[in-house]
Amino acid sequence: MRKIIVLSMITLDGVMQAPGGPEEDTSGGFKYGGWVAPYSDEIYDKVVQEELKPAAYLLGRKTFKIWENYWPAHAGFWPGINDGTKYVLSRTLKKSDWKNSVFLKSLADIKKLKQSQGPDIQVWGSSELIQLLLKNDLVDELRLKIHPLTLGKGKKLFDNGVIPTAFTLAESTVTTTGVIIANYKRAGEVKTGTVGV
Repeated sequence: MRKIIVLSMITLDGVMQAPGGPEEDTSGGFKYGGWVAPYSDEIYDKVVQEELKPAAYLLGRKTFKIWENYWPAHAGFWPGINDGTKYVLSRTLKKSDWKNSVFLKSLADIKKLKQSQGPDIQVWGSSELIQLLLKNDLVDELRLKIHPLTLGKGKKLFDNGVIPTAFTLAESTVTTTGVIIANYKRAGEVKTGTVGV
């Protein structure tokens, strides 16, 4: 069985929209695109380079369309993205000229993919897809880069019916610019109790 790993750059208030550049995703009037740029340092860059090693990718339609228009011409930064298989959840898209693109139609297709043999599956961007995966308990790991700022508006990582789920911190570091890089692994059900007893 393959793991589904969500990799996300988020703000303190959970915004994940358009971290990479001003024109990346302006939907909803979002005007803070490229908000991660001031937080780069040697630690951050090393983690990102490790994450950019070849993998399989699961993307929502909107993220795929952004990537399809950008990454084939910028593969020098992310060489593995063109060769890796891109699985795209979409009811409307059926084909692409971007090599190694496979289209999935339903949550059942994602469950079947997760049960198949192959490399672990990374989810980048794709806020609505991530929320669907979280709602259906299909996320095995969260690899978050939590940036020290709030934006108030924008697409959020946790929204729209996330189920109660426990995670355990597997690894963490803090960059010189204050970004908390934390890897969480699924750890069963939420446990409760009384503080001080």
